[in-house]
Amino acid sequence: MEPTQNNVHSAGPVPTPESLSSTDNPVLLVNFTWRKFKALISEKLPGTEQTAPPKYMINYNTIKTPSLTFHPFNEYDKSVTFGSGTLHPVSIHADYELHGRKGTLKALKRWVTSYTHLSYNFSDNQDGSPAVMTWTSQTNFKNWDFICLDEHSNPVAKFSSNLWAIKKMGNIEFMGPRAHDRAAQEEILVVGMTLFTCMCLRINNLLSFFGSIFAQTGPIDKETAPGLSKEQQIAHQDRIAHQNQNLHQDQGVHKEMALSKYQKLSS
Repeated sequence: MEPTQNNVHSAGPVPTPESLSSTDNPVLLVNFTWRKFKALISEKLPGTEQTAPPKYMINYNTIKTPSLTFHPFNEYDKSVTFGSGTLHPVSIHADYELHGRKGTLKALKRWVTSYTHLSYNFSDNQDGSPAVMTWTSQTNFKNWDFICLDEHSNPVAKFSSNLWAIKKMGNIEFMGPRAHDRAAQEEILVVGMTLFTCMCLRINNLLSFFGSIFAQTGPIDKETAPGLSKEQQIAHQDRIAHQNQNLHQDQGVHKEMALSKYQKLSS
């Protein structure tokens, strides 16, 4: 479904998809099945055009809630879920749940594709408070790209949807220091696909137009976010320390490689 100038516009300048892409970034491919009204999520094998067996599955509900249900792919047990997304016929905001923790995907502006949500997986705060994530988008004749930025405005993921595809809905590319973190990937999958479906609803639903007029837009108040338990805070701090250690190691490797290359060129 293609956005039009009369419906939703892009939220100002954002990093171009070409500048974000890298062959080293993990990518999930989203394939939609119209007959079953489901989407299968597969991981793209690095350095190839092939994909691994399905990793996740999304069930879509047009009448019942939640609107989207996310499952680990298991053809023998479809009762296990790790996330869900709920759309509203009038409100332009959306709700989601990730591993039992509920959150809100809130519109920052009425007529611009600009949303925000709170994230514990991308938080570097020692006190355990969540990070404020921002979603923006840009579109052309073929693709509609949704880009997620962290608190420092660094891109951490991009969902590139194919506007003309029947089955190959698009792909999700992860980037940055948490690109290979499974918890972060699942958060982007749940929130990103909920946002994409929400925007498709807004474009094709007249009630969403009136919802945009009366919507209370703006940032999410961090104070309203549920806090972490003592055990969760300890695990959160350990994760930050581990990630910082890995980041310093990666920076050291890059410096050594750059120095080695410089020495070879100088000799």
